[in-house]
Amino acid sequence: QVQLVESGGGSAQAGGSLRLSCVASASAYSTAAMAWFRQTPGKEREGVAAIYTSSQYTYYADSVKGRFTISQDRFSRTIYLQMNNLKVEDSGIYFCGSKKEGGTWSEASNYPIWGQGTQVTVSS
Repeated sequence: QVQLVESGGGSAQAGGSLRLSCVASASAYSTAAMAWFRQTPGKEREGVAAIYTSSQYTYYADSVKGRFTISQDRFSRTIYLQMNNLKVEDSGIYFCGSKKEGGTWSEASNYPIWGQGTQVTVSS
């Protein structure tokens, strides 16, 4: 079964922290990269962070650099997103994605497999 299952979303105050998890089935765990995207109503899905699963290189959107950390546990096929110093503008639905080979990490079209999403709400 090809699936990604996210968890860990919820509500937080600005300045607070949340940790998201994404568990991948064996067939969904990319040999290229895994990433977190977020989406808000009326906007396109935007890349937040990615980790290349072999090299462990990580990439971040400028808006979250220094605040968010993406990591992986390859044995359990779990991707984490530690979100610190949250801002109201971090609110949205966060999706875990499994990337195909090639293409840039921040383009949603390069991810053929997605989880169902988890809601993050940050209040001031």
